[in-house]
Amino acid sequence: MNKDNKECKDWNGNKRTVYAALGVSNHTDKDRQQHDYYATEPRAMELLLKEEQFSPIIWECACGEGHLSKVLEEHGFKVISTDLIYRGFGNPKSLDFLKDNLEDFEGDIITNPPYKYALQFVQKALKSVQARRKVAMFLKLQFLEEKTRKKFFLHNPPKTVYVSSSRLNCAMNGDFEKYLYNSAIA
Repeated sequence: MNKDNKECKDWNGNKRTVYAALGVSNHTDKDRQQHDYYATEPRAMELLLKEEQFSPIIWECACGEGHLSKVLEEHGFKVISTDLIYRGFGNPKSLDFLKDNLEDFEGDIITNPPYKYALQFVQKALKSVQARRKVAMFLKLQFLEEKTRKKFFLHNPPKTVYVSSSRLNCAMNGDFEKYLYNSAIA
């Protein structure tokens, strides 16, 4: 809103453009995936593995179709792949990470959580790993900007934040081919 309490519009009369450009999902003209399933490009995991060392055991607790888990397996990690919804990869038994636990888990957690539950995933992951174990989350940079997370970050500051110098794709429903096709014609 501007100072005259009139709605802001772009030069074409579109009220949502500024929000879409900033990546604010609540103002997009496209529907979000029902369970916020946006798969992370496998290259993201390759880049992370060049920067960090991890436990031989990894829990990928929002594995989707296994885009990240498969990269970890290719690098020799033992990966426990679970998800709320079985999408043909990992443990076929549904596991709600925010409610369920793995007994005596001794590894690290790496995942791309559903963004609308990102804070809850980070909190749960930190409680689910043992001392000196790592939690790595693929998140939008805006995750660090949210004022409502200030108290959390005061008590749980991130140890390291990596920012890719090139855009890493996230594809709705794991459909990278559709994403690449649409971005090529846009």
